[in-house]
Amino acid sequence: MLAYLLSLRYSSLFGNCLIPGEIMNKDKQKRERSPLQVSLYTIIFGTHTPAGKAFDIGLIGLILLSLIVVVLESVSSLDTRYGTVFDVLEWMLTGLFTLEYITRLYCSPRPTAYARSFYGVVDLVAILPSYISLLVPGANTLIVIRLLRVMRIFRILKLVRFLQDSNMLLRSLMMSGRKIFIFFSTVAILVTVFGSLMFVIEGPDNGFTSIPVSIYWAIVTITTVGYGDLVPHTFLGKTIASITMLLGYSILAVPTGIITAEIGKEMSMHRQLVKCPNCSRSGHEPDALYCKHCGSELADPDNRVTAED
Repeated sequence: MLAYLLSLRYSSLFGNCLIPGEIMNKDKQKRERSPLQVSLYTIIFGTHTPAGKAFDIGLIGLILLSLIVVVLESVSSLDTRYGTVFDVLEWMLTGLFTLEYITRLYCSPRPTAYARSFYGVVDLVAILPSYISLLVPGANTLIVIRLLRVMRIFRILKLVRFLQDSNMLLRSLMMSGRKIFIFFSTVAILVTVFGSLMFVIEGPDNGFTSIPVSIYWAIVTITTVGYGDLVPHTFLGKTIASITMLLGYSILAVPTGIITAEIGKEMSMHRQLVKCPNCSRSGHEPDALYCKHCGSELADPDNRVTAED
């Protein structure tokens, strides 16, 4: 009874922390992992060992080879001549990627979390089209099969995990999301106003047959694309178009500045992170006591070295 009350007190003090019995169960689950799973996890998910680096390099090569096959397969002359070779290579690569995906699920401490993660979904989407195409019979569905083949281009997203600064860029984009949304909302209001004005001024006789068509013209003009399929003919319409063009040049730099500012904040925070005196790796919070990479004790706060030094 006393132990039960202490466990309740322990859980109430630390919120969502595990009670001692659950901690023992978690430790038991960790100990139950086989040495093969631990070794595979170190190789596949880690990059700090020679085997892990070799695995990553090999996986990058296979992804690039798969992309080359998909691109060359879309050329009709090459597909007619080397179609069999492309099919053999595609199924070999699909088999290897399938084996990689299954192995990741096998050695991952939390397979469900990996399967639901961004990279897990990308890995699954990269291999599914090949198998789905087998379930779509009939000559009249060749277009659908071709679309499924094009979906294999998603394998290129697997390369994101090999970019060291991808996480920083993603965090910057996420932090800029609210400002970017407000910016695009403002742009949407502007193109609606200018499109409506052009519909009233130019009218159907000059190609502005409806407000949606006029809004399309405003988007093309404000982004400085200028297809030229819709052109104002009246003096007032040309005046509105000139204002729209000048406004487009002035607002295009806004999202770039927002994202650049967030990237600068991320880089500034990274430079302030503590560097380990043993393994020289940064990424530790200012109040950290031990290195999260090698476990060595960090220096005193007054003598610590940051990534900027």
